[in-house]
Amino acid sequence: MKSGDSREGSLRIFLLVCYSAEGGEIYIFSPNYYCFLICQIMSHRKDTNDYSSLPISSYLELQPQTDSSKSLGIPSFDEAEVYLGSKVDNDDDDLEIDVDNYPLVVMGPNHVSGSGVPGAVFNLTTTVIGAGIMALPATMKVLGVVLGIIMIIIMGVLSEISVELLVRFSVLCKASSYGEVVQHAMGRPARILSEICIIVNNAGVLVVYLIIMGDVMSGSVHHLGVFDQLMGNGVWDQRKLVILVIMVVFLAPLCSLDKIDSLSLTSAASVALAVMFVVVAFTVAFIKLVEGRIDAPRMVPDLSSKTAILDLLVVIPIMTNAYVCHFNVQPIYNELEQRSPQKMNRIGRITTVLCILVYASTAVSGYLLFGKDTESDVLTNFDKDLGIRFSLALNYIVRVGYILHLILVFPVIHFSLRQTVDALVFEASPPLLESRKRSLGLTAVLLILIYIGSTMIPNIWTAFKFTGATTAVSLGFIFPSIIALRLSHQGDLSRGEWILSWLMLVLALTVSIVGVVGNVYSLESLTSCFSFSFKAMLNYSNLSLLQYHHSLIWLIPGVRDQTIIVT
Repeated sequence: MKSGDSREGSLRIFLLVCYSAEGGEIYIFSPNYYCFLICQIMSHRKDTNDYSSLPISSYLELQPQTDSSKSLGIPSFDEAEVYLGSKVDNDDDDLEIDVDNYPLVVMGPNHVSGSGVPGAVFNLTTTVIGAGIMALPATMKVLGVVLGIIMIIIMGVLSEISVELLVRFSVLCKASSYGEVVQHAMGRPARILSEICIIVNNAGVLVVYLIIMGDVMSGSVHHLGVFDQLMGNGVWDQRKLVILVIMVVFLAPLCSLDKIDSLSLTSAASVALAVMFVVVAFTVAFIKLVEGRIDAPRMVPDLSSKTAILDLLVVIPIMTNAYVCHFNVQPIYNELEQRSPQKMNRIGRITTVLCILVYASTAVSGYLLFGKDTESDVLTNFDKDLGIRFSLALNYIVRVGYILHLILVFPVIHFSLRQTVDALVFEASPPLLESRKRSLGLTAVLLILIYIGSTMIPNIWTAFKFTGATTAVSLGFIFPSIIALRLSHQGDLSRGEWILSWLMLVLALTVSIVGVVGNVYSLESLTSCFSFSFKAMLNYSNLSLLQYHHSLIWLIPGVRDQTIIVT
């Protein structure tokens, strides 16, 4: 083959182009791919000259070639020809092509490398460690140290199993979002329900984040804000203004990013701030422990009263929802460089171990530090004197660091919210990544609605107790379990995985029912308490009025010695 045409023809013979009619995706395989397969088969050859099958778990999901400048995205052979030319300059023999070093997949000119393992770990960890970390010391106070740590470990392991099941069946179904894999397993109505759960859960979480930011910085009814303590009351202390400035200056630029991989550095900073809180809490607790000023912690839950049992029912959903990050698994996986289920599972396991360590350290140190006075949100304990040197400075560090942590968590949660709203409202439109205007428009609308929710709604906590016991549990355990059970015949679900799927489903349904019943009972108790207080106030007022009238009558001449009957 001497001519250039012959060289090009030989190249086209050596290269195999696979076109996916379903997704319009192009894959290009070079000769070393076949060499790789032959080596794999030979390595599994037995002495009896029969061949064993390749293990199912050993595979790599090939990356689709995308090129926004072309309607179909078919890459040209120019890159391959340039590579060939560099290997066989002035060589007339095509057999001297360096097959071993030829790329497995020929990348287009606009190829952008994906996320690495560290960035994916930080993004997934940030999704897990949000505002709920501050409720863990209170759950430790209710559950006791032993049961609390056991629950943290068990829920972390179960959550990781559900994430791995979700990844496996997402790849099996070629689903790029949470809703798509749900639809493949249960149909379109279930997909719409799952997307509504993501929207309600994520939007509610983001509203709560803004409420916390406003309360910490500008103060609330029961606690002084950072600005109050530093500069006193003024225009800078207005809650709505503080939230608006935070949203415009910090949140809007971060939320406008198109790829979740772009948030890797901010996610790393968010995890570092969470670790900083753990270090501060442990340091203060250790100092007070050395000085002998820490009470003995409770090791087991208290079941001696109805109130204690009610508290136990309320904290169980909190512990169950502590690891819910499933709505961000697919976005992170989609941007993973050289993605494969094995790689994503490794990311999930690293994230789980990291979160277990942070959660256990936060819960134990916070509970040891404040004991029976631990608030449901331990952050409120840090506006008081800690009883050590530099207490005021540490209080500022913890509270401001926590606000920075929430600011960096906010865009990660917002990313999946925006993706889900786009998939639900603009289902027939091109991917959001290809439409910058639609992405920015959705971001602006969502941020405005979240801001209105955080400033105009007087009390939103009660509603989110119910959504946490329903939507979060559904996203973390109910949907993944049903997906695994419905698609078990396609995904080679083992007996142990089948049992675990049923266990997670039953556990999630039980926790959801217990959480809803506990919240309803709490509302009834609160209403009864309010009703009792109101009646007591009325009785006290009537008694005071009766005594007032009696004193007036007592002063009337001529009736002082008479018996007065008042009905």
